[in-house]
Amino acid sequence: QVQLVESGGGLVQAGGSLRLSCAASGRTFSSYAMGWFRQAPGKEREFVATIRRSGGYTYYADSVKGRFTISRDNAKNTVYLQMYSLKPEDTAVYYCAASTLLRIATMRDEYDYWGQGTQVTVSS
Repeated sequence: QVQLVESGGGLVQAGGSLRLSCAASGRTFSSYAMGWFRQAPGKEREFVATIRRSGGYTYYADSVKGRFTISRDNAKNTVYLQMYSLKPEDTAVYYCAASTLLRIATMRDEYDYWGQGTQVTVSS
């Protein structure tokens, strides 16, 4: 089992940047693929990005491709989401999640563990 705690959210102006972190407990962090999702008010939780266990492969939603970068440091049990060129439509609660799947996972039910979320608000 793994516990996930996100941090780094906040209020930023459009065009700005933020870096989210997700710290994982336990010794088996490198056994999980990690993902970031987000949920805006009144909307479904949607996939943002994912990274494989070794960090060698990443995959992004079209809406963030070229602006967001997911990375991980297995020695620190942490996954990051660097966000650039933020837009008001990026406003949401951002969640990190862990998956035991070996393949790329972009669906909510493919992830086994979730953090509590961190709020990102982008003002226009």
